[in-house]
Amino acid sequence: MTAFNRALLLQGIRFVVESPNRPAGNTVRITTEGLANGASILDRDIPGAVVGADVADLDADGSPEVYVYIGASDTSGRAALVAYAANRGKSLSDIYLPPIEDAPGAAIGFVGPEEIAVVEAALARRFAIEGGKTRQLRYRLHAGDAGWQLRLDRTDEL
Repeated sequence: MTAFNRALLLQGIRFVVESPNRPAGNTVRITTEGLANGASILDRDIPGAVVGADVADLDADGSPEVYVYIGASDTSGRAALVAYAANRGKSLSDIYLPPIEDAPGAAIGFVGPEEIAVVEAALARRFAIEGGKTRQLRYRLHAGDAGWQLRLDRTDEL
């Protein structure tokens, strides 16, 4: 797998997402420019390779979020997400995506692999289920007590 490097810009805030995409012990680095409290560098250990990244303003508050997609790295077929919200353009806070199992019935028939992406002002998780269909879970971004949370908004079978 090749290294990942992408620069994303929205609402005057620039995010640079970098990962060596090592087969084991992989990390992602997110560097920001344009935050009122100054630039920041965030390093995270990740369970697989970075397969994509997007910038969006899913809650339409005028401050962007960065979403980094980690591909399924084991036989579980599960993907992962590293995401941060720019709080009023000043600093970054984690965005929490709950496990699929937290939504009643969502994991039933999971075959995988799972893919995560920003789609039409929502975060979408897609994965194959038994019977040859695809299940899509759509999440909306909400402010939580101690940070940001993606909450399930809709489930579809395609």
